[in-house]
Amino acid sequence: MQSLPVIKPTYIGQKGLWIALTVLVAWFGCLTFLLHYPLDFRNPLVYVFVLLQMHLYTGVFITAHDSIHGVVAPHNKRLNYWIGFLSASLFAFNNYKRLSSKHHLHHRHAATPDDPDYHDGHPNFFLWFFAFAKEYVSVLQVLLMAVTYNILKLWFPWENLVAFWMIPAVLSTFQLFYFGTYLPHRGEHHNPPLNARSQSLNHIKAFLSCYFFGYHLEHHAYPYLPWWQLPKARERMEAGK
Repeated sequence: MQSLPVIKPTYIGQKGLWIALTVLVAWFGCLTFLLHYPLDFRNPLVYVFVLLQMHLYTGVFITAHDSIHGVVAPHNKRLNYWIGFLSASLFAFNNYKRLSSKHHLHHRHAATPDDPDYHDGHPNFFLWFFAFAKEYVSVLQVLLMAVTYNILKLWFPWENLVAFWMIPAVLSTFQLFYFGTYLPHRGEHHNPPLNARSQSLNHIKAFLSCYFFGYHLEHHAYPYLPWWQLPKARERMEAGK
């Protein structure tokens, strides 16, 4: 295993908070606009908007994830918690405390039988995803989504709710799993206890694919870095080879 460069936590002040609020406001603003958008599947912009909303959904989850690591509002633990709780709830009513508990287990036991995100390194994407989903999706979540859908369709067209609220959430879930769990942790690892790998150094690709979460070795090595500081860590790691 290569030696890791020393990267100490830095004071980020209010920056993490403002970035988190920007993501949440962008998600809410786009969703509000799209729920009123004339839906015509012959219009190519519809598909662009679905992908945009998927990307913003991923940002909402990454915000909850960074809150779990205490780096959204490190100066205010209570505020950090509530932003994480809100972000997790907006992402299909995820239980923030359960998510936090399992994620810390993942970091302590990455790619081992004690890792709740791991499925024996199974090469079959869908079998692993199904096992992953069973760990996190609850009956209560499904019921809350169903109730919310039926309430929202009193005000918004059901087609828009499906196209811009439900489908982007499902696509984002696959995106997060593929770039944040499957690719970094499948197969054999030679860097215990991190047991992770990163995608190639390309910041544009890494941001568009999963908010730099594909720089996953760096995330496991330096979990105190927020997602927007991972590119610098990836550069340091690459330079140290």
